[in-house]
Formats: sequence, C-alpha cells, structure tokens
Amino acid sequence: MSDFDDFLKHKYAYVAIGEFKPGCFSEARQLYEKAVSTFNKGFQGAYLLQEPGTDRGIAIILWENIEDMSEHHNVIYEQTLAKIAHLFATPPVTTFYEVCSEIGLPSVLAQALNPN
Repeated sequence: MSDFDDFLKHKYAYVAIGEFKPGCFSEARQLYEKAVSTFNKGFQGAYLLQEPGTDRGIAIILWENIEDMSEHHNVIYEQTLAKIAHLFATPPVTTFYEVCSEIGLPSVLAQALNPN
C-alpha cells in the first residue's frame, strides 16, 4: 500500500512573481541561488525564470510538504532575503500551489535513481 500512498502525495510549490529594478536581475539571481542552496529537508528543487529582455521573473521552489518550508528560515536565508528585498521594483506577489501534475525530466530522473 506504500507505493499507492506515495502516488497520492503531491509536492507543493512556493511561487513568487516579481520585477527587479533595471539591471538587478543578475544580482538577484545570485542571491536566490545562495538562499536556495541552504535548503535540505523536504526541498524538491527550484527554478528561477526570467522573461527575456526584462527584469521580470518567476521563482518556483518545490517542497515535499508545506511544513518543510518553515524549517528553512535560518540566518543565511533571512540575511539573503534582506539583500534581495531592495532589488525589487515592487514587492513580489507570492502564493503556494499544490503540484497536481508532473511530466518530464524530474520523473524520469526519479525513476532512474529509484528503479524499484
């Protein structure tokens, strides 16, 4: 029954949509990568998307469950967020989503790493 229960589990995504001050996206990307590198328990991956030719972007951080996110508010994470905050043109819009469907490379990698 464990395999079936695992099948029913869904990841959760923290999504932030925002725009940085002109020319600040690269610095924000470096700080985002630093913050994300501190995550471990429950962390399932992260993406930072940039609209070509702009300083607008979308950050997506995937978690095994919502509770795991709160465990990652450590000193490095908080300091990094403070450094990113002044780079925004306006505060980002943030929300949480349940990942209802996952198709493609991540599932292929998961199968390759756990063939049983």
